Amino acid sequence: MKMFKWITLNNWPIRYKLIMHFLLISILPAICLGILIALATDRIIEKQVNEHTSQLIGNVNKSLEAYAGNLQNITYFTSFNPQVRRFLSGEPAMQASETYDMRIFLQGFTTLYSEVAGILVVNAKGDYLSNEMYARTTRSLTEESWYKEAVDQKGIFSIVGHPSGRNVTTHVDYKDEDIVSVVRAILDPETQAVKGVILIDLKLRVIAETVQDVSLGKSGYLMVIDNKGESIYTPEHPLVSKFQRNWIDENPAGTFSKTIDGTYMQFIYRKSAFTNWTTVGVFSTQETVREVREIRLYLIMFVFVVCLLGIAASYYLSYTISLPIWQLTSFMRRAEDGNLSIRFKDERTDEVGMLGRSFNTMLMQITKLIGLVEKEQRQKREAELRSLQAQIKPHFLYNTLDTILWLARKSGAHEVTEVVDSLSRLFRIGLSKGNEVITLMEEFEHVKSYLIIQKTRYKEKLNYSIVIDPSLHQLYVLKLILQPIVENAIYHGIKERRGPGNIDINARNEIEKVVITISDNGAGMSEEKLERLRRTLEAAASKSNPAASEYKQDAPPAGQESSFILTNPPSGEGYGLTNVHERIVISFGEAYGVSIESKKGVGTTVTITHPVLKREVSV
Repeated sequence: MKMFKWITLNNWPIRYKLIMHFLLISILPAICLGILIALATDRIIEKQVNEHTSQLIGNVNKSLEAYAGNLQNITYFTSFNPQVRRFLSGEPAMQASETYDMRIFLQGFTTLYSEVAGILVVNAKGDYLSNEMYARTTRSLTEESWYKEAVDQKGIFSIVGHPSGRNVTTHVDYKDEDIVSVVRAILDPETQAVKGVILIDLKLRVIAETVQDVSLGKSGYLMVIDNKGESIYTPEHPLVSKFQRNWIDENPAGTFSKTIDGTYMQFIYRKSAFTNWTTVGVFSTQETVREVREIRLYLIMFVFVVCLLGIAASYYLSYTISLPIWQLTSFMRRAEDGNLSIRFKDERTDEVGMLGRSFNTMLMQITKLIGLVEKEQRQKREAELRSLQAQIKPHFLYNTLDTILWLARKSGAHEVTEVVDSLSRLFRIGLSKGNEVITLMEEFEHVKSYLIIQKTRYKEKLNYSIVIDPSLHQLYVLKLILQPIVENAIYHGIKERRGPGNIDINARNEIEKVVITISDNGAGMSEEKLERLRRTLEAAASKSNPAASEYKQDAPPAGQESSFILTNPPSGEGYGLTNVHERIVISFGEAYGVSIESKKGVGTTVTITHPVLKREVSV
C-alpha cells in the first residue's frame, strides 16, 4: 500500500514530474522512432535486395533468351537454304563443289556469331553436313538421343543441354561442360515427315560472361539450371555445392531461404519460358545484415545523443522551473509560522512571478485585516464595558418595580399589581441576560405581558388570543420578533377601528419551519400602502453587510432592547416590521422573514417564517 502511494504521480515533487514529462516527450519518441526505423530498414533493405536481384536475373534471362533466339533463327535460316533443303530431301549425292559451298555457308554463321561452336545438319538417312563437327564412329547419327529428342519435338526448337556421350565431336575438341546443344527437326510442309535435324553447339563461355558479370554482394552469384535441375552454369567455389531441383516450386519466380552448412542463405529465382532454364541468385543474408547493423549503429548513436541531451535539458528546465516554486513555498512556510513581514522579491513576469506578487498582496491584506480585527476587538471590549455599566439601570428599574408590586399587593390594588407584574416580566425577558435567542415560550410570555399592559389601557376595545403548538415550546427563536408587530397591529389597526378589535397569534410547525401568524381585524391598509410596505421589506432583505453592521451599531446597548422596540420611531410607518424582517434575513437567510397581507376595512395578517432551532445558537 505504501509503495502504491509512492508511485502515485500526485505525490511526486514538481521537479520529478517535470523531469518525467521532459523525458517522456524527448527520449521515448526518440526510442520509438529508432525502433520503427530499424524495423522499416530491415524490410526496405530486404525488399530492395530482392527486387534488385530479381531485376538482374530478369536481365540475364533476356540475354540468354537473346542468344537462344539467335540460335533458333540460325536453324530457320539454315533450313531455308536451297542446297540444305536438297541435302535434307535425300536426293542423289551432291557434288564436291556443292558440299563445299554448304560448308562455307555454315561457317559463315560461326564467323558472324562467335558464341556458336559448330553447326551440324543431319538428314533422315544419317548423312550429315558440317563446317566444324563430325561423327566419331560410323554409327548412324539418327540413333543419337539428341536426334530423337528433336524428332519428338516435331519442329519445335529445343535446348538439349550439355552433350554427354554423343557420337559427335569438333575440331576444337570442346569438353561437354564447355558447350550447350540446341536442336530442331526439319519437317516436310506437306506430309509433316521429319526430313532431318539441325544441331548447334553454343559456347558456355558466352553464358558465363553474361552471368558472372552480375555480383550479389561480396560473395553472392547467379547460377543457371535446366528444367531437369542439371547445372548449365555454376561459378567456381559456389556457396551451395549441390542445388536441389525440388527446392523450386512450380511458380515461374519466387524466393526462399535455406540454412546450408550453418549459413542462412537467400535464393531468388526466375524461369525463362523460352529456354526453360531457371536463373537462381544465391547470397548470404549476413551481407545484408551488415548493412542493417551499420544503420542500427547510427540509430543507436542518434538515440543515445538524444537521450543524453534530453536528460540534461530535462534536469536544467525542471531546476529553473521548480526553484522559484520551492522558494515561494519556503516563504509560505515562514508565513505559516507567523512571519508576515517577509516578501517574495523577484522580477519574473511569468506565472510564478504573478503568484509571488499575489502572495505579497495577500500578506499585506492579512496584516491589514489583523489590525482591523485587533481594533474591533478593542472596540468590542469597550462596548461590553459600557453595556455592563448600562445594565445597572434596567436591573435597578425592575428591582424597583418588584418593590412597587409588593406594595400594591399589600394595599390590595390588584389591577396595578397585574400591570406592574407584566411590565416587570417584559423587562426581564427583554434583557434575557444579553442573549439574542430565547425559547418560543418565553417570546410568547413577553408578548403576552405586553398585551396585558395594553389591555389595561384599552379595556374592552382590545381582545386577543394566543395559540401555540405544544411541540414548539422548547424551540428557540430570535427574541423580540412578536412585540413590534403586535404594537403595529394595535396602533395602526385596532386603534383606528370603531368598536372592539381582536388580535389572534398562532404558532405551528410546517416542514422544519416555525410559522407564526399575527392577525387583526383592524382598519387594514390600501393596496398602494401595502405595496409600498412590501417594497420596504424587500429593500431591507437586500441590504449588504455594511448596512447590517450599521443596523447593529444603531441598536441600543444590551439591556435596553425593549425600549428600542416598544417605541415606534419617527422614521415612518412599518419600522418595527422592517426591523424584525431584516434581523431574521440577516441571521438565517432570505428563505425566512416576514410577509404581510392586508385589506382596507377588513384587517391585516403578518406571517413570520423562522427556522426550527432545537438548541440555543449564536447569531
